[in-house]
Amino acid sequence: MDRYGTTYSDSDDHTPVLWLRGYPVYAAHFIVLVYVVSMLITTTMNLFGVGALLEWLPFMSTQVLQGQVWRVLTYGFVNPPSLDFVFDMLMIAWFGRDVERALGRRSFLWLYAGIYLVTPLLFTAIGVWLPMTRVGETGALALFIAFATIYPDALMMFNLLAKWAALILVGIFTLMALNYHDWRGLISLWATGGVAFAFVRHHQGHFEFPQLNFWRRQPKLRVLPDLPAKPRATAVASQKPSSMAEVDALLDKIAKSGFASLTGAERAKLDSARAELLKKDSGRR
Repeated sequence: MDRYGTTYSDSDDHTPVLWLRGYPVYAAHFIVLVYVVSMLITTTMNLFGVGALLEWLPFMSTQVLQGQVWRVLTYGFVNPPSLDFVFDMLMIAWFGRDVERALGRRSFLWLYAGIYLVTPLLFTAIGVWLPMTRVGETGALALFIAFATIYPDALMMFNLLAKWAALILVGIFTLMALNYHDWRGLISLWATGGVAFAFVRHHQGHFEFPQLNFWRRQPKLRVLPDLPAKPRATAVASQKPSSMAEVDALLDKIAKSGFASLTGAERAKLDSARAELLKKDSGRR
């Protein structure tokens, strides 16, 4: 049970990703660890004057459209040290862990993948008409929106509910983007926040994502062979003894040589005749 009163199972979906010197490292913590390592690498490369190599990592729509598709994945790994970066890491470690507890590790990673990829994918589409760039992405605010969607009545500082805190933060950052004409930041803010909100609501069962069946393979049609024709009455009748003379001949053979002298076909004829006689007797009754 977490501090919000929600109970979770001990399945593999709620176990640590790894253990570091005896301490559990969950998915949210692992994301923080990756970003901290990227910050240290960025600082070290700039320190030794090889920061120019980092220019191969940021997202630039013109370069992506020319084939440098890895920038869609690497744009978030350029993180110079700053106080904003520290606050973002704290938010991911704190609120991201709560989201992971609620959704499970697998769903949480899918959520974060959506938050991380929605901006470059959207910017790639816009980049056909207008060049777009993006450097660094933590998704901390989007994870807080996911947290506020799961726990809307959780108390934050100054007894402020989580849902109102999320709305205030989104409103402030929106006004900041509008004031500085930061359209890229505004698009990314609403895109990542929208993905976080929609994913959680979908996970809660409030709506379903549209199903895309464009690539679903149509089942192949098979030509089935014709069914075997039913045997005609004449064919069935031909399997019956042709006359009582055959039965009499079989009875004579039994009298002379014994029942063991009959062949399999002769025994079948005798059994068929016996069955016919039983039917006639039962019909008379």
